[in-house]
Amino acid sequence: MSNEVSKIYSDIAELLTIARTKAYHTVNSIMVETYWKIGQRIIEEEQGGSSRAEYGSELIENLSKYLTDTFGKGFSEANLKNMRQFYIAYPKFDRQCLANLSWSNIARILRIDNTEERNYYLTEAANENWSYRQLERNIKSGYYHRLLSTQEKFPACDKKLPSVKNTKEFVKDPYVLEFLDLPENIEGKENILETALINNLQKFLLELGKGFSFVARQFRISTETDHFYADLVFYNYLLKCFVVIDLKTAKLSHADIGQMDMYVRMFDELKRGVDDNPTIGIILCTDKSETMVKYSVLEESKQIFASKYKTILPTEEELADMIAKENTKLLSAE
Repeated sequence: MSNEVSKIYSDIAELLTIARTKAYHTVNSIMVETYWKIGQRIIEEEQGGSSRAEYGSELIENLSKYLTDTFGKGFSEANLKNMRQFYIAYPKFDRQCLANLSWSNIARILRIDNTEERNYYLTEAANENWSYRQLERNIKSGYYHRLLSTQEKFPACDKKLPSVKNTKEFVKDPYVLEFLDLPENIEGKENILETALINNLQKFLLELGKGFSFVARQFRISTETDHFYADLVFYNYLLKCFVVIDLKTAKLSHADIGQMDMYVRMFDELKRGVDDNPTIGIILCTDKSETMVKYSVLEESKQIFASKYKTILPTEEELADMIAKENTKLLSAE
């Protein structure tokens, strides 16, 4: 096949791919809005428009049978209840946000009781194009609750980019790295942890969050007399700054904090661009003493953070305990 013919084939194939993608999004948008309207109609019939009135299940039961006989699968009682809940949760249909989500993602998000948490996942799933699998993993791993700014309000479908003043919104505690398939105790084996993260870089980037791009592993920073090597270096294009990550397979120590403080200062002086914001340093450790955090530069620093990480998915009880402890710290700091 000549290069010209090959180019024609690839161009036409690309046109078809783009057209099919647009067609899918158009159909998905129409169906999501239709499901919302079905939920609206059910509410109007059952409750006269009031989400607090009592209702029976007879309408949904009979409607499910009728729609299944007429249109086939997709109209089970459970799915119709999801459509009803969809309208109750979002009585105003935001086409720009809601229509960009698949129905399976919306149905999963609707199972979250907390309004702020539900709005967070709704916004992030739409803005970041999360697949159902990624959404499910983030919900199960407590992604929302692991953000340090758990007191932040998350209006549904908020598309404003975060400000650099909200640096803490980009740092979680703990990070969940269950995708590495590593045992809990890898003390003294930082190289194994580092290699596993590099081998699973795409998943690690998703766990880090928005705006992160990989720069280098064992990034060398040189002075006139010495060479230093940072474990992992990223750049966050939303915060417009370098993010240096130091990996530890033991409890946080004073030496770890001092080392990261030096890395951050060196990056700011030797690597930071004219338009870049101050460098952020994150120490990933297996545990940390709150007393050490309180009486070190971590207490007031806006550039250096220490976060725990787990190599297995926490149980719901463990997550609840982490959330309670984090909220207690936040309340005591106010």
